[in-house]
Amino acid sequence: MKPVLFSAALATLFAATAFSAQARTLAPAPTDTIVVRLPNKVIMTLVVRDAQQLRQLPQYHLDSLVARLGGYIQRADAATKVAGTDRLTTVFRPNEDQPGQGLPEEIRITTHKNRNSGERTSRALVLLDRIPGVNVTFDSTPNSDASASGKSFRDKQARRDSLNAANREHHPTRTDLELDLGLNALTNRGSGAPGLRTLGSRYVSIGLNTFVRLGGRRSPAYLVFGPEFAFNNYMLEGNNKWVNQNGVTSVVAETNGRQYQKTKLATSTFTVPLMLQFHFREKDARTGRTRSGFHIGAGGFVGYRLASWTKLKYFEEGNTYKDKNSGSYGLNDWQYGLQGIIGYHSLTLFAKYNLNELFRTGQGPQAQTLSFGIRLFGN
Repeated sequence: MKPVLFSAALATLFAATAFSAQARTLAPAPTDTIVVRLPNKVIMTLVVRDAQQLRQLPQYHLDSLVARLGGYIQRADAATKVAGTDRLTTVFRPNEDQPGQGLPEEIRITTHKNRNSGERTSRALVLLDRIPGVNVTFDSTPNSDASASGKSFRDKQARRDSLNAANREHHPTRTDLELDLGLNALTNRGSGAPGLRTLGSRYVSIGLNTFVRLGGRRSPAYLVFGPEFAFNNYMLEGNNKWVNQNGVTSVVAETNGRQYQKTKLATSTFTVPLMLQFHFREKDARTGRTRSGFHIGAGGFVGYRLASWTKLKYFEEGNTYKDKNSGSYGLNDWQYGLQGIIGYHSLTLFAKYNLNELFRTGQGPQAQTLSFGIRLFGN
């Protein structure tokens, strides 16, 4: 609805209703109802008790309200899809979100789907300080321009943000799939601890994180936990290899002239994190919708080693060889430590620090693991 068209219609309604209300001042229960049918098949109904209430309407900036309704209706429609129900009532309170700007006290949008035609109908009830009411009804189909496949990437991203916002608004608990990709480093290295090849010492983690909101439905605080499977590679620098002899793992330089392309120790671990995270939302200046903004979190983790192995890759006499050997290699079965995340919008960085050493005491080099990188999805 264009603001100019709406302003002209409102001015006409103002004059007509004021006259109608004054002409019926002797009525026992004066109530005025005005129905406006607009060219795009939108039906707008204004219900007021008297002319005085009608004269109060301009202070509520109805032009701005109509512009806001589009975003609210899209969020309500997204919430219906997430809820998996044919009918859902979503409540918005603009005046609480931005007090002192003359915004409506409450907006109720009921969205339901016609089982026969597949069309989705939304009805918006706007309460202006609980005095007058504005009722706007319109129909939209799944094949409308709003859902056309030709939308720009920015519009599609805005819709995804809207779906995520609706999901987080109405569901205090949710589960996200996450994938982390990063690097490993050895810290607090003692005697015999090797240097690692940076890009070859990779860290990969995939898991399901459950987010439980702490506080009210607009609280940014979440308790996060869930199972993860982590894979750590410790790739050696130079022409060295991991060797386990007599129950002790050490790093030994190759002496027979063989040149190694890869010499690594790898582990797989089942891990359970427990974190306190804060996810703050912000308003998109272009669309007017809220989206994920700054987020930060910290906590701990505990994990158990599932498997470990070494892998050697080398070129000899025109052939490429790969030697793989499994074993415990004196590694600690239990791993525990601290972890944290920080991010903005869809970008999230993570870091994990093992408080205990990688190897058991006396069975390997003294060192602790530091993993860091980027979260590819899930936050």
